[in-house]
Amino acid sequence: MPPPEPRYVSTAQVALALGVSVTTVKRWVDGGILPAHRTAGGHRKLVMEEVIRFAREGNLPQADLTQLVPGRAADQGDPASLAARMREAVKSADRDAIRNVIHGGYRAGLAVEVLADRVVGPALAELGHEWAAGRGNVMTEHRVTQACVAAFYELRSSLRVRPGPDSPTAVGGSPEHDPYILPTLCAKLTLLDCGWDAINLGPHTPIEAFATAVEQFSPRLVWLSVSHVADRERFLRDHAKLYALCTARGIPVAVGGCALEATLRGRMAYTSFGDGLTQLAAFARSLHRRPGVPKRGRPPGSSKAAAEPT
Repeated sequence: MPPPEPRYVSTAQVALALGVSVTTVKRWVDGGILPAHRTAGGHRKLVMEEVIRFAREGNLPQADLTQLVPGRAADQGDPASLAARMREAVKSADRDAIRNVIHGGYRAGLAVEVLADRVVGPALAELGHEWAAGRGNVMTEHRVTQACVAAFYELRSSLRVRPGPDSPTAVGGSPEHDPYILPTLCAKLTLLDCGWDAINLGPHTPIEAFATAVEQFSPRLVWLSVSHVADRERFLRDHAKLYALCTARGIPVAVGGCALEATLRGRMAYTSFGDGLTQLAAFARSLHRRPGVPKRGRPPGSSKAAAEPT
């Protein structure tokens, strides 16, 4: 097992990773923009997850988050290189390697939808094709899927370190008789990464549960992840009910998933469709724009501070 990731980082490390000066980082801390803890000696220590979130929320063209994790490969933030490593990890069903690829890519600054669509998805699709061709087995596929689910579940704490008070709510899941956990989990994490408060109803969710969630949470977005359809006509009837319910309340409905082939989709009504999570993320960001990164100068109202230790 690799050594655990450091949870706290210094202002000097953060400045290097964000491409700004140490003074700017101190000002952001003192202005309450970046939370930090003080050591007994008065030094500021920042929570790594907060720094990652801060960098991902705004436009910091000089940022290189790999600087926060010493010793990591230079290609940690390159989707193509990570995809190749993921394929090798999946072939050997190496749970630790799968986790390292997913977490390493996230810490390097890759968005969840990029990890899902360009790193994890292709490797799992290749594994599925091998199994369908008789060159794999169900046990390996299940072990790999469980490893991916576990790794993505662990990301939730990083994505929800500091939920915004004005974050809009999204509700979603997979339809009844669709047993797949990973796609709708990744949809939830993608929305969290976009600044939403996302409530995942999970796989195999009856239409009544969707209706109850819409009534209870009054979301600004409903998503439906469809990886398996057991009964096309029943699915279409249930979806029509859900869409009518959402439309009556002015709630957009985003759909996606490998089971939504063109013929089936042609009989559905929806607000947005995506063949991956990249489209869901783009749609979510069009509905809710996060506040930009603060100016690099002193936060408004702050007085000139004396020199302090880093």
